[in-house]
Amino acid sequence: MQLSDIFLQLGEENFNNLLRGISMGRLKTYQLYDRVKTRLHLTKLNSETLRKAAPRIWTRVGERDDDFATEVSQAILISHLDMIRAVLDHQGIPHEDGFFAKDADVSGHLKEGWQQQVWEKFHTVYPAAPLLFYINHLGWEITKAEQVFQPAA
Repeated sequence: MQLSDIFLQLGEENFNNLLRGISMGRLKTYQLYDRVKTRLHLTKLNSETLRKAAPRIWTRVGERDDDFATEVSQAILISHLDMIRAVLDHQGIPHEDGFFAKDADVSGHLKEGWQQQVWEKFHTVYPAAPLLFYINHLGWEITKAEQVFQPAA
């Protein structure tokens, strides 16, 4: 599974919600603002231009350019570090303010059924789209998940 598959299987509505949650301040703090602006082919990057560009960005994700999907996911994830820290702490995964140490093997911390457990714990605390995306991103990154997680009803 590729990173773009996560976006595509979660759907365009969730993708638009993820774009709406991108924090310009966080992008600037982590020095990603200019890189994201360039990668998204925007002359100006703010919430309005991002919202207007969403259909074009969605089309590019649909082309399965994983480098592009990585850039978009970084912008999304950096904007939700509080949620990431909470999920990692809940799972007992060692991290440095939401980031893994280089070459850290944390796969042993994700036990069978962890996705549903994380969803149940946090879906009333954090917005659904970023939480679903992060659960899937963590599974893709750590356990090399081949299926996109969708919570049980």
